[in-house]
Amino acid sequence: MFSRLGSSIKSNNKFITPPRVRSNIILNATASSSSSSSVSHSMYNKRRWLSMLVLLEPRILNSAAVGGASAFVPHCSYSTFSSSSHRRSFAFRSNIHCHQPCNNNNNNSSSSNSNNNNNSNIVTSLSTRAMSTVTSNTNRSMKQDALQIIHKSIQAVDPYAAVKAHLRLVDDTLLRVGEEKDTATATKSYYNIKEYDKIVVIAFGKASSAMATAVVQQLSDTTTSTTTTTTTTTSSSKEQRPQETMGVCICKDGHATKEEISTLEAFHCSVLEASHPVPDERSAFAAQQALEMVQQHASPQTMVICCISGGGSALFCKPQVGLTLHDLQETNEALLDSGMTIQDMNVIRKRLEQGKGGRLARACHPSQLITLVLSDVLGDPLDLIASGPTVPDTSTPKDALEIVKRYQLEDKLPNQVMAVLEQEVLASKDGNPSSDHPVFAQAQTVLVGNNALAVQAAAQEAKELGYHPVVLGTQIEGEAKEIAKMYTRMALHLKKDGESSSSPSSSSTTMLYSMAPSLPVALIAGGETTVSLESSMGSIGKGGRNQELALSAALDLQSLGLENVVLASAGTDGTDGPTDAAGAMVDAHTITSGDEGTLEEARKALDNHDAYPFLDALGNGKERPEDRPLIKTGPTGTNVADVCVTLIR
Repeated sequence: MFSRLGSSIKSNNKFITPPRVRSNIILNATASSSSSSSVSHSMYNKRRWLSMLVLLEPRILNSAAVGGASAFVPHCSYSTFSSSSHRRSFAFRSNIHCHQPCNNNNNNSSSSNSNNNNNSNIVTSLSTRAMSTVTSNTNRSMKQDALQIIHKSIQAVDPYAAVKAHLRLVDDTLLRVGEEKDTATATKSYYNIKEYDKIVVIAFGKASSAMATAVVQQLSDTTTSTTTTTTTTTSSSKEQRPQETMGVCICKDGHATKEEISTLEAFHCSVLEASHPVPDERSAFAAQQALEMVQQHASPQTMVICCISGGGSALFCKPQVGLTLHDLQETNEALLDSGMTIQDMNVIRKRLEQGKGGRLARACHPSQLITLVLSDVLGDPLDLIASGPTVPDTSTPKDALEIVKRYQLEDKLPNQVMAVLEQEVLASKDGNPSSDHPVFAQAQTVLVGNNALAVQAAAQEAKELGYHPVVLGTQIEGEAKEIAKMYTRMALHLKKDGESSSSPSSSSTTMLYSMAPSLPVALIAGGETTVSLESSMGSIGKGGRNQELALSAALDLQSLGLENVVLASAGTDGTDGPTDAAGAMVDAHTITSGDEGTLEEARKALDNHDAYPFLDALGNGKERPEDRPLIKTGPTGTNVADVCVTLIR
């Protein structure tokens, strides 16, 4: 039998999440002259924030929604890890001019500053110190800053470092699950690794290869590869362990590096590529391989470590009995085209696939199950990330059917899919396991990273570059082109009042102005917008939600004549829609500065959801990343939704 050490652990059914913070509410970011590292936690509640948006741009609230008030934010700052050799480099990084961080620290306040270090790790908006102005007043410099801020936000959610922070072998015998510097015993567990004969690693999602690599490297001192006869031991030649390691890692095409593949295969972890966002035959095959492996080796002497990240729903996709892969493909296309949130999508997916909604956990029983989650879903609901394969299902069949009706998809989904959903509603027993199901008696789930971490890092970098950072939230949702207008209207009011020596010109901007009393300002937001495709449209263009948001902002910035405002929006996975761009960066001159760009063509591209070719053409012949609208990082190996930065001078 397995052993869990530590008398403080009351139950085997543990769902570990870091402390909650009010991450989607704007925090007070007024300048502080007393201490450079002091953090103000004065908050504006959600109602006042929404009221401000009504005053700024009332119609936006018809399509824009600010999410719930809390998110789970892991404690650790990943920049402290020495595993940088594993991290991926981004295409635009080498050409960025790095400004020196402003350093106006008061040496006499060092003792008080040290007491605030822990608090500064979890804030999502940073109180500002007296800062020197940014060295250059050109938009090119602002674009360099914007790219650097985006890069830092992605680097902060490196999946390899995130797993290493939450999974560590202690003294060659104990496996610690949870952060080492967590003082709360409820957020850490220890396992006696000697009690297990086999360790099975199952990973799926856009960050799966990096997460799985971190797992096998952490366990390499105690395990043997089933493909070799050589036992890996520590440098001190400690006692060899009998554990056998195997696994399945399902990743998006081109997202696993050669080094990761080599490392995983050395521990008999097959690396299988599949399609995203619409699943293909490889998705079904890979899911079947994973399910068969955990079922074949299910035993109290087996430990299953599951690594889940964004994109897992499409990559780990095994249709329910009575459905075909084509049914699921048609369903996914309809869900994506509807403008539905990822949360609602996953409620439906859990009813249509064999491994979702806790069913993977059921396949693992009675093995010890540990799940490490890198969240791409706003608010970090564990049962909705990759459709919750290893946690209890909190939704019901009725919920899924109501979502279908809300988006008027009854006639757009395959008949077999509608039949399955309706049959589950009529059935007296839910097919997905609930929280009291015995399969969760030996299951532990840990959130290792999320969007709030990326936003926090962006705010910190903006501060060091000389901007007053104001975090708008980490759960921003809504139609992409309307959210863009919300950001540009905020910039307009800040510019109008920030360039004036008098008080804000209207009550509509008093609140926003009080949080950023002087320019330059960085508005930072995390979340995931949507693009609704009209059913009447013929051919659909090429682009993604971040590119559409940026193009809409470019049109608005030009119309408003807003100088010295730069907006950059990017997906942290490096992929925005079915394109090779992570997102886009624009200002008031983006459209008119291109020989091939006209206002009419830009509006047409926006209406046809065809932002990519239009923005790509504007960057033709321009060598420097900051001169090109499209942001191209390549696959980053992580995925925690999107980050949008609006810089204002």
